[in-house]
Amino acid sequence: MIDAKLATKSHLKDQKIVNISETLACGGESIVIIGGPCAVENLQQIESVAKKLSGTIHGLRGGVYKPRTSPYAFQGMGEEGLQILSKVRSLYNIPVVSEVMSISQIEIMAAHVDMLQVGSRNMQNFDLLKALGQAGKPILLKRGLAATIEEFVMAAEYILSHGNPDVILCERGIRSFDSYTRNILDLGAVVALKQITNLPVIVDPSHAVGKREFVAPLAKAAIACGADGLIIECHPEPEKSVSDARQALSLEDMQDLVESLKPVATAVERNILQQKRAVCC
Repeated sequence: MIDAKLATKSHLKDQKIVNISETLACGGESIVIIGGPCAVENLQQIESVAKKLSGTIHGLRGGVYKPRTSPYAFQGMGEEGLQILSKVRSLYNIPVVSEVMSISQIEIMAAHVDMLQVGSRNMQNFDLLKALGQAGKPILLKRGLAATIEEFVMAAEYILSHGNPDVILCERGIRSFDSYTRNILDLGAVVALKQITNLPVIVDPSHAVGKREFVAPLAKAAIACGADGLIIECHPEPEKSVSDARQALSLEDMQDLVESLKPVATAVERNILQQKRAVCC
């Protein structure tokens, strides 16, 4: 990989462990599962997810700044949404990841979340990547809509080369001519990234296919081919989600999915990270 001095493997077993929080790390033997809604809508919604899935998922996702194709679509709750994530994070002792869209958002988001996500549309926003190199938080970097593997790795290199060693790559599907699924999940890229880079690689099957009934089979395939984790959309009432309703799992289906992943992880000599169920006071 040309010029990727920090992201590439120095030897076959060179594998970086990224600490998402004091209690959660990604890149080791255990598979990490992050779940939650596409967008934070209200406190009740996020608390319902944390309460129901405590002990099942290891991290909570929820967007507060939303990049939308239409300027008229819901753009997220902004700082109010961050306050909700922060409260639930504290109550349920669960690490939180949310998307950052601009340099101006980094400081306030870093105060409320454990990991900052770079969405596919910003994968080559180089000024943002440089700034995230000094953010002091782990970064979840999603592959661009039509990015090559080399472009993806070099985007990570921007963050690494500006001082932040904690980057997790996320394959979330790339665009193709076929509209039956939202995108094409490139599991070949997962295998390639695990061989080329020393960075943890997780998979987002929700955005890859855009249909909830396809999520579970692809989640299993992702674990089977070497992914270090999954980030999956789920919602207390999927059909009422203000964003990406069609691909969101119910909380019950999310629980079933995680349980179904355990034998797959065992088959490839890994495991689903065991976590005690949090009891909110």
